[in-house]
Amino acid sequence: MLKNKIAFITGAGRGIGKAIAFTLASAGADIAGVDVNLEELKTVMEELSKTTGRKAIAIHADVGDYGSVETAVEETVKTLGRIDILVNNAGITRDNLLLRMNNEEWDKVIRINLTGTFNCTKAIIRGMVKNRSGRIISIASIVAEMGNAGQANYAASKAGIIGFTKSIAREYANRGITANAIAPGFIETEMTRALSGEVRKNLIDQIPMSRLGTPEDVANVVKFLASDDASYITGQVMHVNGGMYM
Repeated sequence: MLKNKIAFITGAGRGIGKAIAFTLASAGADIAGVDVNLEELKTVMEELSKTTGRKAIAIHADVGDYGSVETAVEETVKTLGRIDILVNNAGITRDNLLLRMNNEEWDKVIRINLTGTFNCTKAIIRGMVKNRSGRIISIASIVAEMGNAGQANYAASKAGIIGFTKSIAREYANRGITANAIAPGFIETEMTRALSGEVRKNLIDQIPMSRLGTPEDVANVVKFLASDDASYITGQVMHVNGGMYM
């Protein structure tokens, strides 16, 4: 589906980002994995290359810093030639009730999740416009749509991604570029595995499909949106949540 495409994936060192990298590589794409944890990322990219036979490079970048992102994009283009697919996946949480949330907890989440999406998209889209082709896929969240107590910062950042995505989709649809968001529900990652048994049970009880999602559930939707099969889909939010939010 993605033979010889070049994908730039943020937060590729673990969890959903890692699954996206492996899934796109298995579909034929070469991967520029981007993360702040370079050693962990290098291990993942080496494993990916051995497993799939695709080119995979590990690039250190702080998505919240535009200069850092610009350097990462330049390195990718220099090494792999261009960028066809951008996956804005990097994200953090700093959960707290609103009255206890400090400015740092708010600012850090907005900086990485929302400003990071802006920085990567701005740095990459010029090349896509030149090529008159591109796929921008940003990972939002179920909480952007339904909210979640203790996550005002995270929900705001992810809701911002949805609004940003729809605006970019309108701006660049006539340049052969699509922009879509994916809103995962609760996914089986290190974060959810750290939850107590009771909390996990309460979560699963809210999901009609009676299970948490897997990183691959999200990655497969990314693969579809990155492919030619999704060439007439733009400005959309794809919900991957087992029916928790409809």
